[in-house]
Amino acid sequence: MRTDGRENNEIRKVKFTKGYTKHAPGSVLVEFGDTKVIVCASVENVKPKWMPKDEVSGWISAEYSLLPSSTNIRCQRERTKLSGRTQEIQRLIGRSIRACVNLEKLGERTITIDADVIQADGGTRVASICGAYVALKELVDKLLKTGELTENPIIEPIAAISVGIRNREVIADLCYEEDSSTDVDANIVMTKSGKIIEFQATAEGETFTKDQLNKMYELAEKAIEKIIRLY
Repeated sequence: MRTDGRENNEIRKVKFTKGYTKHAPGSVLVEFGDTKVIVCASVENVKPKWMPKDEVSGWISAEYSLLPSSTNIRCQRERTKLSGRTQEIQRLIGRSIRACVNLEKLGERTITIDADVIQADGGTRVASICGAYVALKELVDKLLKTGELTENPIIEPIAAISVGIRNREVIADLCYEEDSSTDVDANIVMTKSGKIIEFQATAEGETFTKDQLNKMYELAEKAIEKIIRLY
């Protein structure tokens, strides 16, 4: 039995409250159990400075932060230098969301995804990725409605979930207590059609077998299907 009584393949209660903030054109409060993340999508009608002048394309990047009171012990704000963990998660969110968008159809626009964790209980990066998609979809729908976009640049929905091995059992959607004592930790990002965007798996304690790897994939695939239906 898991720490919160769930079955091994059971994810926590997942909820998306869309249009959560007033000013961002795309915003959502994402809840994975006790993990809560506010994700906003903003747009500027310019392309990045590093992009060649003759290239007609857009870009999507992400910023991620843990608010000081989001964890059981107050964490420091990263004002001047980002930790390696924060940089890794930001890049993961950005890669994931760009994988589901035709950047040429986006035009010369830069979209920034802001994911702010207000309460952390494991799985903040996968919750942020799911929220990033929902916020992006809301922003794109508004641009299509106003005529600023003539084609939908979104290829298909994406979602993410954490899976792992704890006490030799493969489990889905780890809460903090499970994540902090797991033998194997994995984060998986997939498209609605089942294509893999990211599959990060690390042996924190014991090594794992190919059969266990396949089991983690199967649990993730089913969990991601459930999450996308909630969009």
